[in-house]
Amino acid sequence: MTYPEAIQWLFSTQLFGIKLGLEGPRELLRQYLAFPASGVKVIHVAGTNGKGSTCALIDSVARASGIRTGLFTSPHLIDYRERIKVAGVDISEDDCLRHLIALRSLCESLETHPTFFEITLALAMRYFAEKNCELIVLETGMGGRLDATTAVPADVAVITPIGLDHMQWLGDTIAAIAAEKAGIICEGKPVISSPQHPDAARVIEQHANERRAKLTVVSEPLLGYSLSLIGSHQPWNAALALASLHAAGYTLRYDAVSYGLAHTHWPGRFEKVASPSHTIVLDGAHNPHAAAVLQETWHQQFPQQKATLLFSAVASKDVSGVLDLLAPLAERILLCPVDSPRALDEESLRSALPAHAPQTTWHPNFAQALAQAREFDAPILIAGSLYLVGQARAHLQGTAFHATSQ
Repeated sequence: MTYPEAIQWLFSTQLFGIKLGLEGPRELLRQYLAFPASGVKVIHVAGTNGKGSTCALIDSVARASGIRTGLFTSPHLIDYRERIKVAGVDISEDDCLRHLIALRSLCESLETHPTFFEITLALAMRYFAEKNCELIVLETGMGGRLDATTAVPADVAVITPIGLDHMQWLGDTIAAIAAEKAGIICEGKPVISSPQHPDAARVIEQHANERRAKLTVVSEPLLGYSLSLIGSHQPWNAALALASLHAAGYTLRYDAVSYGLAHTHWPGRFEKVASPSHTIVLDGAHNPHAAAVLQETWHQQFPQQKATLLFSAVASKDVSGVLDLLAPLAERILLCPVDSPRALDEESLRSALPAHAPQTTWHPNFAQALAQAREFDAPILIAGSLYLVGQARAHLQGTAFHATSQ
């Protein structure tokens, strides 16, 4: 089997959909010898927004402190291998292929076929063990209580801001969603949380109390450091990251923290892309909370300046809520389908536009939409879905794009 064939097989398992529950991933991790060894620390991060940035900040500061890290995140933007990093480097195609061959054989022997996400988690955890990682940083895929990553015993639970998202899976209130996110809290292990909506805060307090887990709520953003990640929310994520490393038992030096925060790389979140004729900003704002953060950051970075907004989204998202916040940033909106099985069509996207939306046009694909956007003088904002951001990055870099639905 070649690497492209292995990836094709893996992506075909997305047909099994999303299965929330821990029995399957625990069995796969057990059979693949993928649980972390004694002494390896695990920081587990859940929440609605800021999970990826917080994971990247934890990983960067830890690496600057001389700690060998394994980082597991999702989804990828361009290449599947982005999901699994050791010491800041993506897993190689050869290592990925070797594990996918072994996992395919193992999956065929199991009564219930594992999902795409479960297979990816098992691959990552076994790879981290091979590479002698001292600290593993796990980002939940969705929720927490029944997310596959929760099958991995964690030393520290981290909860980023909670909002309304994935409501068909997690519940339709802040409290219900918070209960799912708080499901990552482990008996007697520390919990670090961002400031939360009062309904979410109470649920987190209850779960921590029930599990005799010490809860620390970050009360202020981290100031006095230069951050490479843009936005007023990032100092809060940085404070959360440092608190989680302290809770894991690490003593951090000022120089290591400074270097790690200044050199964190997390693409697709208010990422400014070099372009000869335009400023292009990529941001995967896919729910109203993230859109509100993007709106605030845009006003800080581009005061009094409107954008050409290139927008697309996928099914199951609050697209109307996102567009209601982003439309005021734009002097025009260009819609296109995103390269995903869950892509929304023109009618669905247009119906989500607010009454105050500026002139809006539809384009059959991203390339044509971008070409049209370049005809105007305004900075270009590409937002609405991480899948769109990944497609845009691949197009701008001239690289292959691994479309995904998970």
